[in-house]
Amino acid sequence: MHSIRNKNQITLKTFIFVSVSLLGTLLLFTACGSNESEAPQSQGGGPGGFGGFGQGQSGQPASVEVMEVTTSSISDQIRSFGTVQAKDVISVNPQVSQRITEVHVDLGDTVQSGQVMAKIYDIPFRDNVEQAAAQLQQSRITFERDSTQFERQRTLHQNNAISTSEFEDAQATFESSRQQYRGALASMTQSREDLENTEITSPIYGVVLERLISVGDLATTGNPAFEVANLSGYETRLHLPMHDWEAVQIGLPVNMRLSNRDGLAAQGVITRISPQLHPDTGLGEVVVTLNETTPSIRQGVLVESRIVLLTKENAVVIPRAPLLERVETYIEPETNTVELNRSYSVFVSQGDSVAVRRDLELGIEEGDRIEVLSGLQPGDRIIVTGHRNLQNNARIRVSQPVGEDNARQGVETGTE
Repeated sequence: MHSIRNKNQITLKTFIFVSVSLLGTLLLFTACGSNESEAPQSQGGGPGGFGGFGQGQSGQPASVEVMEVTTSSISDQIRSFGTVQAKDVISVNPQVSQRITEVHVDLGDTVQSGQVMAKIYDIPFRDNVEQAAAQLQQSRITFERDSTQFERQRTLHQNNAISTSEFEDAQATFESSRQQYRGALASMTQSREDLENTEITSPIYGVVLERLISVGDLATTGNPAFEVANLSGYETRLHLPMHDWEAVQIGLPVNMRLSNRDGLAAQGVITRISPQLHPDTGLGEVVVTLNETTPSIRQGVLVESRIVLLTKENAVVIPRAPLLERVETYIEPETNTVELNRSYSVFVSQGDSVAVRRDLELGIEEGDRIEVLSGLQPGDRIIVTGHRNLQNNARIRVSQPVGEDNARQGVETGTE
């Protein structure tokens, strides 16, 4: 512990020494620059940057454009991409094995529940039905005969006309005939079912996603012939980082648009949230069920989903472009690490002649729009172009005011 403390002290002393040296150099440069620029400032330039190089400080006002601050609604959103898929995708497997003779549907076709999708060669199965029918008829005759004989023997045994051994033999014969009849009946039922299964039908109303068989192929019970997506509803699965995964809740609304198009393509709601993060990716799965869709929503379409966490009405909202960002670095003594402190401001036009800097406290963001919690009021006129080289209280000349839509386009975000 003693060695670590000494190391931190040495590092901090080194930083202080370097900072003091840089400050001395900066003061020397400022003194030299102020001597050179003293005359222009005395001619009405006003306060400016180092050496008086700030735009609007040398007597000529800077040309700027402004926009009026207004209120509007803004939403805190989480954005993520996911693929639209059917709620259920079903594999349609043949129930009997034989050669495919007909295929009636193809990829992308819509099928109804019970619709025939393909036909299997059925001659052997028809022969099995006829054979089972003959066996059933024979076993029925035998069962009826033995049943009559058993009832006769029962009556004789009750009257002590035959021995118990003779009665038990008649009973065993009757039971054997009954079991054979039941077996023949089950065989007949199975043969008929196999014959019906030579027609491969869709179990649901849906769309064919895959056709895995062709005429002449051997259909086998272990391999699917088609994949059908249920058209009763769509969903998309999003995979969110931990911070966003913790913020979402079941029931939150979700707006979706196609990744390469503008405009709303679908609306949905969060219906399921995975209780754990994926061990490999660290992402949490969120299932969104679509409840309103446009014709552009199809199986496999990539959509951008926007989960609405919070919506504020009548908020002070400005475009991001006029913002000036100040980044300050400092060393945290306890951890000896470099930390960043970010602050934001804009220039406000006063009397269309002076640019005044306003420090802002920002709120939620939505695209290139951002909420201002403090620092601006509705009706303030913020400078949206020509603001990057301005200094506080710089002289300006306001050109034609611009609207918010124009301010969003082509205006670079200023940094300081």
